[in-house]
Amino acid sequence: MKKPLMVLTLAFACTAMSCGNLNQIASSLPGVGTTTGNTQNTAIKDLLTNSVLAGIGNLGSNGGFLNNSLYKILLPPEAQKVAGTLTTLGLGSIVNKAVTQINHSAEGAVTLAKPIFINAIKSMSISDAAGLITGGDGSITNYFKTKTTSQLMTAFTPVIEKSLKENDATKYYGQIADTYNKVPLVKNKLNPDLSNYVAGKAIDAMFSQMLTAEKDIRHNPAKQTTAALKAIFGSK
Repeated sequence: MKKPLMVLTLAFACTAMSCGNLNQIASSLPGVGTTTGNTQNTAIKDLLTNSVLAGIGNLGSNGGFLNNSLYKILLPPEAQKVAGTLTTLGLGSIVNKAVTQINHSAEGAVTLAKPIFINAIKSMSISDAAGLITGGDGSITNYFKTKTTSQLMTAFTPVIEKSLKENDATKYYGQIADTYNKVPLVKNKLNPDLSNYVAGKAIDAMFSQMLTAEKDIRHNPAKQTTAALKAIFGSK
């Protein structure tokens, strides 16, 4: 994680909660209860930066989805099942264009996640913070998934819908759905609505990255890159 992001995280953490509250939360975490105020703040900063905001990662950059084999968003499953038919119908190039623009739309939406995570952090209690550390693999990811998923969907969907239209993905996929749905004897029609599907895939990717980062920090000493993280997780 880049240092400027770490600095930004500390800044918003002290804005979201009083630094006194940060000290209270940090002092309740294993291994940091007797540290100085600066180290306590560092523990909170490192936890948020390396575990929570890792979910955003590079997904919001150009190619963050499209060039990532793990998170590249393909057409909805019902469309994938008839990919061969679509190619036969002469829609191969349109499929490729739709997939490209779908992924670019997801990249743009991911940048909206940071303030939503910040709001979740604002409401975090001392016991919540301690529980994230002691809860084991996935506890941090599951906490933020529970707290933020519906907000993320609400924020992502209109932005993705607008982007899909501006980038012609809606037009391309509409052509795919319309052409396929007109084929005689087709029973399972393609749904031309992409917005909710793309928003859901973007959110899934973000939490998947968050979970990977969380597990790395908990179990891989090489990922415990600061004294605060070593104090919290190093003895486990």
